[in-house]
Order: sequence, then structure tokens, then C-alpha cells
Amino acid sequence: MDSELSALEAKVEQAAAHLKQLREEGRELRQQLAARADENVRLAEKLAAAKARIEALLKQIPETEA
Repeated sequence: MDSELSALEAKVEQAAAHLKQLREEGRELRQQLAARADENVRLAEKLAAAKARIEALLKQIPETEA
């Protein structure tokens, strides 16, 4: 009986340690996701600004008659 309780205790401790590890991994992944989302917004804004500049430059090019 004692050995069974010790084995169960070891399994519970192992499960608790695994849970702690998974929670930490989940926290790190959420932080990475937030950072990537911020980067995505920044890059989208940069792309929109570049598109606007290109469109403005294209409007300055005179059209030629064929």
C-alpha cells in the first residue's frame, strides 16, 4: 500500500511539473503571438504608406498617346 501511494505521489508530482512547464510555454507563446501581431500591424502600416507613395508617383507620370 505504501509503495502504491509513493508511486501515485510521484505521478502527481510529475503531472504538476508538466502542467507548470506547459503553462510557462503557453505564456511564452502568447507573448510571441502578441509581438508578431504588433509587428504585423507595423508592417501593414509601412506597406500602406509605400503603396500611397507609389500611387502618388504614378500620378505624376504623364500619360503618352499611342
